[in-house]
Amino acid sequence: MKDIVFLRMQYLGGPSLWTYCPIIEAWVDIGELEDFPSNLIPGFYERLSAWLPGLIEHRCSYDERGGFLRRLEEGTWPAHILEHVTLELQGMAGMPGGFGRARETSKRGVYKVAVTAWHETFTRAALETARELVLAAMEDRCFDVGDAVRKLRRLADRHCLGPSTSSIVEAANARGIPTIRLNEGNLVQLGYGAFQRRIWTAETDATSAIAEGISRDKALTKRLLASCGVPVPEGVEVSSPEEAWEAAEEIGLPVVVKPVDGNHGRGVFTDLSTREAIFSAYEVAKDEGSGVIVEKFISGIEHRLLVVGGRLVAAAKGEETHVIGDGKSPITELLESQINSNPLRGATEDHPLNFVRIDSAANLELAKQGYAPDSVPEAGKKILIQRNGSVAYDVTGSVHPEVARAAALAARVVGLDIAGIDLLAGDISRPLEEQGGAIVEVNAGPGLLMHLKPAQGEAQPVGQAIVTSLFPQGENGRMPVVGICGTGENSLLAELVAWLMRLWGRKVGLACASGLFLGERRVEGGADFDSANRILMNRSIDAAVFENGPGVILSEGLAYDRCQVGVVTEIAEGSSMPEFDILDEERMVTVLRTQVDVVLASGVAVLNADDARVADMAKYSDGEVIHYSLREEGVQDRAGRCLFMKGNSILLSGAGKQSVLATILSPSLSGREGVALAGAAAAIALGIPEELIGAGIESFRPFSGDQ
Repeated sequence: MKDIVFLRMQYLGGPSLWTYCPIIEAWVDIGELEDFPSNLIPGFYERLSAWLPGLIEHRCSYDERGGFLRRLEEGTWPAHILEHVTLELQGMAGMPGGFGRARETSKRGVYKVAVTAWHETFTRAALETARELVLAAMEDRCFDVGDAVRKLRRLADRHCLGPSTSSIVEAANARGIPTIRLNEGNLVQLGYGAFQRRIWTAETDATSAIAEGISRDKALTKRLLASCGVPVPEGVEVSSPEEAWEAAEEIGLPVVVKPVDGNHGRGVFTDLSTREAIFSAYEVAKDEGSGVIVEKFISGIEHRLLVVGGRLVAAAKGEETHVIGDGKSPITELLESQINSNPLRGATEDHPLNFVRIDSAANLELAKQGYAPDSVPEAGKKILIQRNGSVAYDVTGSVHPEVARAAALAARVVGLDIAGIDLLAGDISRPLEEQGGAIVEVNAGPGLLMHLKPAQGEAQPVGQAIVTSLFPQGENGRMPVVGICGTGENSLLAELVAWLMRLWGRKVGLACASGLFLGERRVEGGADFDSANRILMNRSIDAAVFENGPGVILSEGLAYDRCQVGVVTEIAEGSSMPEFDILDEERMVTVLRTQVDVVLASGVAVLNADDARVADMAKYSDGEVIHYSLREEGVQDRAGRCLFMKGNSILLSGAGKQSVLATILSPSLSGREGVALAGAAAAIALGIPEELIGAGIESFRPFSGDQ
């Protein structure tokens, strides 16, 4: 029977031997299909390429458009096809791009397929769906691609970061700032340890709860803005329909009726001039908030200005929505054919414009013109449906400097670091006072999608602006991270490095086989991805040391994205992990090399020169390399800084000079000169003063009490 069977799937949440990003590694058994590459399956190419036309963009090993389809025609195997189909399905579901590989194992017909995992649940489902699709194409069965993609899109919407949060995370990654998702929602940590900041969509850890409360109270917001000279519409809070009408007469018709603390435009009624309309609007607005405001109607187009860190970074304007009568069709039908048929309108993030519905505000607007939703207007008659529709037309480049200053002042008066400023103006390129425009609302946690995917105009780098406000140029949210792997006494080495960092004045988190330590306090036993993450999320920690066994790298990935110092100790003869299909030392090299791959360009790889396979990893380091050896001859031909033993002393050489780091080893390091050398080399790489390193080597005692 021809089948594709998943033997196991494992989620690797950080850098691994595959790549830097989180992936799912699926082990698949293609059984008899090993003898049936794609070119031997009649009609398979035609069916698959017809179902997934986007595969034309997959370059594959030929590194050209259509490369994968060429492989498909020439003949390739199901595991490779599964990889590409999974990536394509993820992209069709709104999560485009990513890493993919398929590799044979030592067992015939069994492959490892690795694909970017935007979210574990979502990508598992994408792999399962890809399997069903590939088998259906092979067996010439029906497969509803559209339905499959809709299901995946629902999963993506439920589990993956929203577009606003994603824009900030992507901007952080582009700056080299690490990120950790803290919950199943949009709470994300940028940076590590004591240097971290947090965002929740477009709110940050600097967003004041008081300011957020003020922004929800529209009447209070207006009073504060007016006191600082910001133009706002005159208004008053009311508690009954009769009071609303009295306020409207006092302010002067027409007016706006809206909730005190509403949002997203719900319950907002504009340009009201009759007692009946104001009474009706009051009843709806009352149910949308905790109170009702009546304020002067400001003629103009609705605009949303985004202020970040006291600076205007984006602006968008809305639109009036009209239909044109044809003398035959009711307004509801005209709305569907003339407005909602626009492909830019929809209910997903891919649609910058919303569908227009006949809601209570639209009914009032129609009634003012003498129409109902089922009315049939005469041919050529222009009917206003919505005074201010989707605010999705970019006008950032048109904002007058005085308007930008007024928006920034409004955000500062309310106290928001990120604010969405709603204003009405006929022409955003002119000062507000000149045209009778006004700021009507200041919003906390503003949506960013209108600026990221406008219906017209250029997308604005709002995510980048938010990241820059949190991390000024030169800051990246990183703390010193030391990663250690190999087959040496790595737990003892990790404790030594943490000891030296503590003497240096750092608050150190340590995760190693001896346990999870905060300072010298042992919090729990063992070391894995989760315990390492706990350290990276701890605001009291400003340096970290991690021991990474090959099993952790193969089953979970590294917890951190990059490190300042990466240490590889040695690869013991006969090293293997058959359960991961790592059957010899050469394959073990590819696993442990991961630690060198993640060294920052400003960091250092510390390598054991006495193990040729470890020393050869120097070519993979983006940063500096420091070698160490038990013998002076072991580093004689090595460039750069080196450490070696000479008698009972640890010496540092480089730039034609030598210095003694330590002459007496701690009793805990007796007979463990390799550990002392590696620890001293890591400390040199961190910039710890030489005299402090010497004192630390001589006084070291393990946190765990092991000798």
